[in-house]
Amino acid sequence: MRKIGDQIHLDTDEARGGDTPNIVRYVLLISLLLAIVAMSAVWILGALSNAPARGWPVTAEQHALGG
Repeated sequence: MRKIGDQIHLDTDEARGGDTPNIVRYVLLISLLLAIVAMSAVWILGALSNAPARGWPVTAEQHALGG
């Protein structure tokens, strides 16, 4: 902190009250990857559980019966 006349000049770290370790980038990256993995798992598991027992393709009758 420097005082020049009536003005007080602060460095960036002093004005913020701490330093900036850039950890926010890593938190955002990890959470984004976890969200992608979770959404993919839900999509894949949902598709597998709704697959017809006799194989593809699904006929109109099978579709109407829910399976």
